[in-house]
Amino acid sequence: MTDKTADAAATMVANLKKNTGKSLDQWISLAKKTGAQKHGEIVKILKADHGLTHGYANLVAHSTLKSDAASMSETTDLVTAQYAGDKSALRPIYDAVIKAVTAFGQDVEIAPKKAYVSLRRNKQFALVQPSTKTRVDLGINLKNVAAGGRLEASGSFNAMVSHRVRLETGSDFNAEVKAWLKKAYEDS
Repeated sequence: MTDKTADAAATMVANLKKNTGKSLDQWISLAKKTGAQKHGEIVKILKADHGLTHGYANLVAHSTLKSDAASMSETTDLVTAQYAGDKSALRPIYDAVIKAVTAFGQDVEIAPKKAYVSLRRNKQFALVQPSTKTRVDLGINLKNVAAGGRLEASGSFNAMVSHRVRLETGSDFNAEVKAWLKKAYEDS
């Protein structure tokens, strides 16, 4: 996190207390008590039931789920482990995907797991997984889109996505693949 980003986040946290009467920790506690497990669910509840603006609700949701920039450093070890050893040459492909999806909007949640990274908005729209030493699989949720060519049906790859695209080089992550990813993001 850059100093500028850290300063902006600190200002927003300070203004949260000033403007709502509750600290970030108090909002996180309240968000946890709702039982909501997904970013979009938390944002919706905080806006509807507690009158928070989208920006504050987003801040609280990210902080609750530890998907904010400060917490992300805690999960970078999962990504580092995924792209270690024989799979290290695949890391630039992962980095290109993350760069593309974070440009879609501030509501993108990047959630590293042990074997893959989930990409979510209101719900998961994609995932990135280093499946072999030579290939990253990009799982994408696309409604009403027929599989064909590079856009394969997910099959046994992962039941949480409808399609898969195999990425073996940086050039495989081209404009067509980015467009499929953007559509999945917009539909989520």
